[in-house]
Amino acid sequence: MRRFGTILVMAGALLLLSGCTQETQNSISRSIQNWTGTNGVLDVYAGEKLVKRFIKIDKLSTAYGTSDGKPRPYRYGYGYDDRNFNLKKDPGEKKVYFEFSDYSTNYIFYENN
Repeated sequence: MRRFGTILVMAGALLLLSGCTQETQNSISRSIQNWTGTNGVLDVYAGEKLVKRFIKIDKLSTAYGTSDGKPRPYRYGYGYDDRNFNLKKDPGEKKVYFEFSDYSTNYIFYENN
């Protein structure tokens, strides 16, 4: 009986999601992913050269205005400054706050398995 209840809840959730716009579905997906956590990596490039890497990022957030609630053209998060680009947290690599522009920053954000 418990299994049937779980299946019923999941079917209901899928039905609700099918009625949402793609943007709403993406937002829900991101909130679930943020809730479960990820092992994100942010690579920042100057031209073709990798100049900065942050690792162990659980999520990137879009900044929103305090008074108008509109999205701002930058993202921010917390991660470890991977100074030697080896995708590992080494001694001395600290967790830092970072932000970057959506317009002028060449970056790739991905999950490190």
